[in-house]
Amino acid sequence: MHAAEEQSNYKFIKNIPIGGEGGWDYLSIDEKARKLYVTHASKIVVVDLTQDKVVGEIADTPGVHGFAIAPDLGRGFSSNGAESRVSVVDLKTFKTIAKVETGENPDAILDDSTYSEVYAFNGRGKSATVINAKSHNVIATVPLSGKPEFAAADGLGERVFCNNEDKNEVAVIDMKTHAVTATWPLSPGEEPTGMAFDAVHHRLFVGCHNKLMTMLDSDTGKVVAKAPIGAGVDACAFDDAKQLAFASCGDGTVTIAKEEALDKLTVVQTLTTEPGARTMALDPGTHRIYTCTAKIAPDTGPSPSPGEHRRPNYVPGTFHVLVYGTE
Repeated sequence: MHAAEEQSNYKFIKNIPIGGEGGWDYLSIDEKARKLYVTHASKIVVVDLTQDKVVGEIADTPGVHGFAIAPDLGRGFSSNGAESRVSVVDLKTFKTIAKVETGENPDAILDDSTYSEVYAFNGRGKSATVINAKSHNVIATVPLSGKPEFAAADGLGERVFCNNEDKNEVAVIDMKTHAVTATWPLSPGEEPTGMAFDAVHHRLFVGCHNKLMTMLDSDTGKVVAKAPIGAGVDACAFDDAKQLAFASCGDGTVTIAKEEALDKLTVVQTLTTEPGARTMALDPGTHRIYTCTAKIAPDTGPSPSPGEHRRPNYVPGTFHVLVYGTE
């Protein structure tokens, strides 16, 4: 346990100002190119990680949620929820090459290099659109039983896993047939959002809105361990080298848990971030984590009714990226 604590001694490193207005969602890292992509309203902000400063932006991505990176093709793919399309982007020029029609409100998006395919998970469409990353043609539409949230590939070119948020389950998609082959209940986890994968030990980590991170055996689909996390989780990450799972939460915390055994997940640190910092990306090379938020404006409206969930208002121009690490 002492060794795990040494590995997970994360602390604040710096703040990268972004500015602008509007909401945000996922962050993505191109490890080799040293670029961080931050989705923000109708654009994607590009941060150079060697300088920790903004170096460009990808425009015309209405309601963007996520950005999948295909480094071998020099292409990126954004899920534009407000227009139900995926933008195909040149990673050198940050210009849009094409747009591809998807199901309604694409949210999470991932690239699979094995088959050169991109999966866009359509929140309101309750489906996944599979796109050929080279031709930009739609190959298949995979119907899902519920509203998909985040997803992960198995790294073997065999399966894609995605959370069905309103069904409290994980859907398993066969990458050859583009069909759902199984659904795995997440109980005691409820309302799953974030997901990460340990490909070596075949373990899925799922962040759930009832303040739990569940760990599943991806061979059997069984929940084998769980750990308490904060409120409002929206992303998870896994550091293969350190065997640490992360859950970033909107309450201003990141829970860091150690995969100590195939059936044991132990919280080793609760990192304080800032309110609203609910999404996250991990740089596997430096082990740094990146999250983002903005300053919350005072609430001058009427008091919310019991059980009402109200998103805060944010001060324009205060959007920023927060960097945490162990160095």
